[in-house]
Amino acid sequence: MTRFRCAIHIVPRRGILDPQGKAVADALHSLGFAAVGEVRVGRHVVAEIEAASEDAARDQVKAMCEKLLANPVTEDFEIASLVRA
Repeated sequence: MTRFRCAIHIVPRRGILDPQGKAVADALHSLGFAAVGEVRVGRHVVAEIEAASEDAARDQVKAMCEKLLANPVTEDFEIASLVRA
């Protein structure tokens, strides 16, 4: 078995109200960052797992996101990186 470190980004789906993202965007605009468009605020999760291969680790992380880490109705997730730990 090999140990992998995985970084996962979880954000509200497009079209789902994101009041925290709107508040951050408004604050950035008031601070003079007029070029900022839409802001989405989510979570960044880092997990270490053991798996036989990178593909097995990716499948395991995807299952964790689908079953627990991300709400499938309101959130999207992206496996940002998967590297040997």
